[in-house]
Amino acid sequence: MMAALGRCARSLLLLRGSPRQQQHEEEEEGDMVAALRKNPDYHGFDADPVMDVWNMRLAFFFGISLCIVVGSTFLHYLPDHGMRKWARREAERTVKERERLGLPILDSNYFDPSKLVLPDEE
Repeated sequence: MMAALGRCARSLLLLRGSPRQQQHEEEEEGDMVAALRKNPDYHGFDADPVMDVWNMRLAFFFGISLCIVVGSTFLHYLPDHGMRKWARREAERTVKERERLGLPILDSNYFDPSKLVLPDEE
């Protein structure tokens, strides 16, 4: 399918292009055919079959394995944005502690007024 699309694109370019472009494209096509004859499992990384396989394996290892695995691990262990989960845990802990002590869950005074040190009235 892709080869057919490539041929159609080349033929459209040939209709518009100069004879010099035609020669260049024929040379490229000749190089591609020669590489495919030399290596039927050509991946497009190198003309040498051994280097082609190794470059393909390295590209897929770094491109897929490292990016997906390391990237997803990084995203999983990102810190809690806005500390929302921490605030929820701290509120639940405070509510349980106040219920255990028999105090109201919410109080109008944020701090205990008997423990506040106020300045003199002067």
